[in-house]
Amino acid sequence: MILNVISAEYAGDYKVKLLFDNGVKKLVDLKDTIFTDRRAIFEPLKQKDFFKNFDVKFNTITWQNEADFAPEFLYDLGSAV
Repeated sequence: MILNVISAEYAGDYKVKLLFDNGVKKLVDLKDTIFTDRRAIFEPLKQKDFFKNFDVKFNTITWQNEADFAPEFLYDLGSAV
């Protein structure tokens, strides 16, 4: 199934509330992912002020440094709200 994020809201710490185009709402905690992935693109996301400034583009959430996560990954990682 192809999923699209249609809205996103910062939910504190490294959490984001997402609404997907199938109507499902999920709370996604990205802290472990960001802090265990050693790729340089995720380094800025370790700073909460940077992390909480994302946009919904290209069917997912993205940051100014072009970091993003596949919507399917976010869907699987998230818990129902």
